[in-house]
Amino acid sequence: MKRSMFLASAVCAALSLLAPTVGAQPKPIRIGVPTAVQLQVGRDTQDALKMAIDEINAKGGVLGRKLEMVVADETENPETGISAIKKLTADEKVDVLIGGYTSGVTLAQLPHISAAKTIYLNVGSASPSTNAKVKTDYDNYKYIFRVGPLNAGHQARQMTGFVSGFVKGELGITKIAIVGENAKWVQDLVPLLKKGATEAGADVRATEFFDAQTSDFSPLFSKVKDSGAQYMVVVLSHASSDIFAKQWYDSRFPMPYGGIDVKSMDGDFCDRIGGKSVGAIAANFAVRAPLTPKTIPFFDAFRKATNRSPVYTAFGAYDAAYVYAEAVTRAGSTEANAVIKELEKTSYTGVPGTIEFDETHDVKPGTATFKGPALLFAQWRDGCKREVTHPKELRTAAFAYPAWIKK
Repeated sequence: MKRSMFLASAVCAALSLLAPTVGAQPKPIRIGVPTAVQLQVGRDTQDALKMAIDEINAKGGVLGRKLEMVVADETENPETGISAIKKLTADEKVDVLIGGYTSGVTLAQLPHISAAKTIYLNVGSASPSTNAKVKTDYDNYKYIFRVGPLNAGHQARQMTGFVSGFVKGELGITKIAIVGENAKWVQDLVPLLKKGATEAGADVRATEFFDAQTSDFSPLFSKVKDSGAQYMVVVLSHASSDIFAKQWYDSRFPMPYGGIDVKSMDGDFCDRIGGKSVGAIAANFAVRAPLTPKTIPFFDAFRKATNRSPVYTAFGAYDAAYVYAEAVTRAGSTEANAVIKELEKTSYTGVPGTIEFDETHDVKPGTATFKGPALLFAQWRDGCKREVTHPKELRTAAFAYPAWIKK
């Protein structure tokens, strides 16, 4: 009898070890964040994701599971970027990737993301090439989505609208010069921009590329001035924007400039260079303006949390977290194929506009009359404030010439 009772007790004890603990927390959903952590784009990606994760977790998480993030520094180097993807997918076994910055790095990472069969929501790089294989090799590259920014082709078309509708149409300037930094996405964009501007009736007097490490822009400025151009359209990216703006201002260069200037998207850019960008126009995908019901609240919450104004990767990352969470909820699972099908149906009102994906899983552009994210052309003004000058339907203030340039 005692032996039977002992055996029964032993069996019960063994079974209790196998049974789930009452009140045990389900496994969290892990978000891998490959980004350039030392840059503001990387810091803002992380801080905005943390905001979204905290908000979602406070409401119970997704399918009863909390979200958590794991960060890997991809720097601006393709080899380091590949290592970051391998660490997040193989070692950390994340459920999804949200991040990115440099197109060259993202392109190098794509085969490794595909091999890992992990969904990647790009919020940084703009080359159209990053999504091209989704259409031509869907089974292997269906994992790739771009929440933002608009790809370089869409940016070129909206830049063309800026040149034709604003520079030519409103300022009455037809003679322009296009200057761009030697970067992959810029090389993709500038030929499209030149073609579009020419077809729109602009007289492109010069097209110049320069190295990202350029420290003296006076030779470039001389070429632009000698070309007879009256407006300088710029496509700037990584390290050169601060120097470019300072030298433009200090030399009292006799023409305004505007276009895509990634560093000038930074909320502290104008203050950082002592107000020397006042008068310049920099494209952005959102500024603190009533674009959607989420735009101003996000900008204010981000500033409260970080004491910074967010750059484009911030609202891309914030929206990406919600887009993914809603897709998982609809799918009832984190299984990649099920979530992909739901991501393809996404129509989400985000910070810069409505997020929807095309057949290459690229974010659809907006304008006339808005909906998707649009390229906003915001001018730095006195006091280092920003005002949207184009497109008209989103304008917050009229253009003002730099103080030393006569209309």
